[in-house]
Amino acid sequence: MKKTEAITTVETGSTPTAQPGKWRRALSFQNISAIYIFVVLFAIFAILTPRTFLTPGTWLVLLDAQSITVLAAVAVLIPLVTGAFNLAIGAEVGFAVILVAVLQVQLNVPWGLAVPITILAGALIGLVSGLLITRVKIDSFIATLGMSSVLLAGLSFLSENRQIIGLQDGFRQFATGGLSLSVENPNFKITNPVFIMLVISLVVWYLLERTPAGRRMYAAGYNPDGARLSGVNVDRLRIIALMSGGVIAGFAGVLLASRINAGDPTVGPGLLLPALTAVFLGSTQFKGGRFNVWGTVISVYVLAVGIKGLQLLGAQNWVSDLFNGVALLAAVGLSRWERTARRAGAVRRALPFSKSNKTDPPSDGPTDAQATPEKEMART
Repeated sequence: MKKTEAITTVETGSTPTAQPGKWRRALSFQNISAIYIFVVLFAIFAILTPRTFLTPGTWLVLLDAQSITVLAAVAVLIPLVTGAFNLAIGAEVGFAVILVAVLQVQLNVPWGLAVPITILAGALIGLVSGLLITRVKIDSFIATLGMSSVLLAGLSFLSENRQIIGLQDGFRQFATGGLSLSVENPNFKITNPVFIMLVISLVVWYLLERTPAGRRMYAAGYNPDGARLSGVNVDRLRIIALMSGGVIAGFAGVLLASRINAGDPTVGPGLLLPALTAVFLGSTQFKGGRFNVWGTVISVYVLAVGIKGLQLLGAQNWVSDLFNGVALLAAVGLSRWERTARRAGAVRRALPFSKSNKTDPPSDGPTDAQATPEKEMART
């Protein structure tokens, strides 16, 4: 009887008043600004270049081309959740591109075996980075920057700074195959990298948002000392996160080599800037300053739409670097401003002489902010 009465009281007291505020926050510009920016960019370029921008082929190419960027961004995201930067992500992808090509062409390893070896090498690279950060106590910035330089030297040694061509038959279908959308035109299709990107993003989202391990990773990233005091093995989580990122980076490198059907030493390192930009811009979406998977995925495509539209208008190639750089600065600034604003709001509510407390109507019991200021501070 008591349980039934308690449930009835909660449902009748909260539902009618909570829904409007919930939807207002969910649809606010602060929460989903990337989607509003996407709509604006879409409208602008649809008006300026309707013949090329609105064609289905352009959007399928965009969807396919950015799927590998999404994988690189997710590979950056996972260590960042635990508080570790991975500035070697571009070099990891580039090294995987060369390694899978060398295994096939120079060592005659079947491509079905070369792919898992390359992915395993990505996990090993992440393990080394994790040990440097957690055991040798090198800052993640320095450790992964050094690892990036080592990997760039390694891929130059393996490739001799030349393209490796002559990859085995069937390997190209790994990235160019897919689900055809037209009987007359088999090339009009959603390719395998898009499906792989969606599956990996879904798995990472589930692990981070729906499992105790994911909650421990967020705790390790935002308050490592508190997480350690709670019994969380922060170092082990960071090593696992870097290894997971290495596995995804290896996967991205394999798909990239398959798409271009060659081992090109120049294609991987360029993914670092767009991946970092997407992760930080994505942290301002949906979760209010917290790194998250779907914010990252959407940010990759918002940035790509902006760059693609400018290219269709005749912009030079350097515009993509400029666009990503400005977006990265704006995303980091917006994220820091948002955290500062939330922290200031929590402090203002907690102080007894703040304006909001003066205007609050008197009540018999303490309000939530007055009763538990420590909890308000902890939420920031």
